Amino acid sequence: HFYVSTLRPNLLRSRALIQTLINAHHIDEVSLVDNATTAAAIVLQQIGRRFAHHRNDTVIMFRCAFPAVKKSIQAYVTRAGASVVEVDLPFPVSSNAEIIAEFRKGLSSAKSDGRKVRLAIIDHITSMPSVVIPVRELVHICREEGVEQVFVDAAHAIGSVSIDVQQIGADFYVSNLYKWFFAPPSVAFLYCRKSNPSSSETHHPVVSHEYGNGLPVESSWIGTRDYTPQLVVPAIMEFVNQFEGGSEGIMRRNHEEVVRMGKMLAEAWGTSLGSPPEMCASMVMVGLPSKLHVLSDDDATRLRSHLRDKHGVEVPIYYRAPKNGEKSESEPRDDHGLITGYARISHQVYNRIEDYYKFRDAINRIILEETSLQGCF
Repeated sequence: HFYVSTLRPNLLRSRALIQTLINAHHIDEVSLVDNATTAAAIVLQQIGRRFAHHRNDTVIMFRCAFPAVKKSIQAYVTRAGASVVEVDLPFPVSSNAEIIAEFRKGLSSAKSDGRKVRLAIIDHITSMPSVVIPVRELVHICREEGVEQVFVDAAHAIGSVSIDVQQIGADFYVSNLYKWFFAPPSVAFLYCRKSNPSSSETHHPVVSHEYGNGLPVESSWIGTRDYTPQLVVPAIMEFVNQFEGGSEGIMRRNHEEVVRMGKMLAEAWGTSLGSPPEMCASMVMVGLPSKLHVLSDDDATRLRSHLRDKHGVEVPIYYRAPKNGEKSESEPRDDHGLITGYARISHQVYNRIEDYYKFRDAINRIILEETSLQGCF
């Protein structure tokens, strides 16, 4: 009874609510899939077929793109003969203009030697380091420069920033509902712009009975499995609407609180934020004291594990290599040296100020004990 009579109409209800939330033009533009990784496979397998006939053409993306997306590029695109141009994300960053300038430089490189850019992959909110990207402006630049298709990887977006896919103007846009929108894993929405000619060529990578009936229907049945994460969107809406201002109110308060906590930590440690508040959503990058000696990705991993195992604090740690040499005045510093480590802190409705004090005190304790990553962790 569930599979025959209940599943399909309730999936349709979830898609209709997502359509309204993201301002999609038509419900058939919205599919429910497992996660952003699945969405990347859906988008890249159809673009990969094009590269079979245009082997010297290009994909452009940020160097800090999510690793699983890069693997999908390797599996579907570079294997078909395409080249990839990676754009460096300025970090620390002080304005959207810095990101736009770097993206324009990358796009110019991608188009050199007469190559055509078949696909641009643009993050809405990068993961590590976490920065809100001026996605509308970058999509507009892609249209001006003749980029064939634009895919926005917005894994962290829904429930964290407002989304209007018509204003953004991308061909594809994906966001996970289980990061900031209170869904259980694993469910994401994938928006495919109906006016994009390739939308009819876009298929779920798991082929089942519904193949050829359009991506939303294909995604609604990929075999016998648990579909309940895709069915809880109405319950999520009931939950968030219990809060003042609903989802918009939650996003606003999360942003305000994470910025406040980030500033508190930076002041306590004598460091700085990795970006201005307007380039943050519900996550902020906070510089760590140089005395911690975070000098490699391995150091960052060891510090994260040490904070978890010894202090009961879970927080991602990012290593940022000096870009302009250690003596450059443009490099971020505290009173004791270069800032090369950053913590990505988050705020959700369940967080309390004590969580951030606990993290602050753990870092201070590590420094006071005069430990170093190389010596102790």
